[in-house]
Amino acid sequence: MLGSGPQPRDGRGDRGRARGRGHARWRRRAPSGVVPGLGSFAEWDRRLDGKIAQALMSIQSAKGVQFADAFVASRERGSAVHDPIAVEGGAFVRSRNRAGGLEGGVTNGQDIVLEIAFKPISTLMKPLPSADLRTGAPSPAHVERSDVCVIPAAGVVAEAMLALVLADALTEKFGNDSVDDICAAVERYRGRLRPIDAR
Repeated sequence: MLGSGPQPRDGRGDRGRARGRGHARWRRRAPSGVVPGLGSFAEWDRRLDGKIAQALMSIQSAKGVQFADAFVASRERGSAVHDPIAVEGGAFVRSRNRAGGLEGGVTNGQDIVLEIAFKPISTLMKPLPSADLRTGAPSPAHVERSDVCVIPAAGVVAEAMLALVLADALTEKFGNDSVDDICAAVERYRGRLRPIDAR
């Protein structure tokens, strides 16, 4: 299941359009119910966090991706950042999710929490100074579009890109012959993830 943070409701988009300016914001994604163990810790190019970041950074206007609160966590102690492990209902769980659902390139069963930074669109209703390609003389940029924020469209694209990467990782691990076979394989796999004496 995919979810997102609240949409911007502060009117900046409307004000920006009236003033000829562009805006962008962070967009939060939080897929839940992700199977633990997707991805790889052994090979750099199969790390799932790397694949997700690459897919999201391929979206036009995307300028950055962070998992959970990565940049805040980088300035804290490990005891405050690492997620404690517990057992509930016969299954391993985490009491918090500061890893953002991925550790060592592999999903850990928690929600995947990430944010994408989108820059404002390149064209403005009040163009910035530019230069004529033929003469090199100063010339204002062209007015080519009237939207001021990519978030409504980019959020849909980001959700689709994330779903594609997760689906690819799921079928890589469990096969892709049929949905019934995948579900059966996932169920058997989850049974092996319990504490050894509880299997």
